Amino acid sequence: MRRVLVTGGAGFIGTAAVSALTEAGLEVVVLDSLRPDVHHDSGRPHPADLVVGDVRDAEVLDRVLPGVDAVVHLAAKVGLGVDIADMDDYVSSNDLGTAVLLRRCAAAGVTRVVQASSMVVYGEGRYTCATHGVVPPGPRSVDALQRKDFEPPCPVCGRALTPGLVTEDARLDPRNTYAATKVAQEHLAASWARETGGVAVSLRFHNVYGPGMPRDTPYAGVAARFLTSLDHGEPPQVFEDGRQRRDFVHVSDVAGAVRAALGHDDPGHHAYNVGSGTVTTIGGMAAALAAARGGPPPVVTGEFRLGDVRHITAASDLARERLGWSAGVPLEQGVQGLVAR
Repeated sequence: MRRVLVTGGAGFIGTAAVSALTEAGLEVVVLDSLRPDVHHDSGRPHPADLVVGDVRDAEVLDRVLPGVDAVVHLAAKVGLGVDIADMDDYVSSNDLGTAVLLRRCAAAGVTRVVQASSMVVYGEGRYTCATHGVVPPGPRSVDALQRKDFEPPCPVCGRALTPGLVTEDARLDPRNTYAATKVAQEHLAASWARETGGVAVSLRFHNVYGPGMPRDTPYAGVAARFLTSLDHGEPPQVFEDGRQRRDFVHVSDVAGAVRAALGHDDPGHHAYNVGSGTVTTIGGMAAALAAARGGPPPVVTGEFRLGDVRHITAASDLARERLGWSAGVPLEQGVQGLVAR
């Protein structure tokens, strides 16, 4: 493998991935639409080999795909979004974009694709009931959230559940539009791999953080929103009770997972969790950032977003076993490096 196309390569994760691939001796071509809702005030320099264009534009793809040995597909509209008015843009950007890209990959003879999926494909994570074992809780109701009853109950007996680590064989249960588009992307990649005999790898990223995070946009991640508040001298606003469990993985580790996935040789579609292996609460991340920045402590608001899930943390053992990848940046180190910039 010599030449790799990275879609979304001027973005947060894309920039780190391009650096990792270049350092590995690969020739990288970057395609990015530079859409302002993703790149607003990022401060990132544009790659010298950047081609500005949209993955939904077949003509652009036909210009950049010749001579490419593999594609890393990171271009996407991310985050929970603003409201239902975002729905068609999510579907067009993520699913139509992936379909056009895969179709043109087939035409160009590209047989290896690594794409960004997400933890959101699982909906709620893994839960165990003391009586009924592993159970899949349903979506939390508005009434329950308004009562500040944030923990999902056992769907059989209604009792409290114990959250655990989700593995790749868990059912896919998207709870918002973004999540639904990521599930569809995985199905499209699986169909493409079956029909072409190609290799498709979907990396289910958990909460990615690090230098260059999108800021000052409604589509930014939770760590970026906390940091923006601290930059303004304001306390981070933490939804629900702050005890939501997450796995924050550093962007440099994610870039390493992308590089490792390009070495996957087995035809078909394969999905891997990409997490740090450390369980952190949302409130804990806010507190760590506030302490590192020397800012005001977080404020727990009790507010909620209906599309959010309560707990989602991953077991990334499969990526270690099959890709030879594991995360290497501890949260404390990653947070210190983030606030020091």
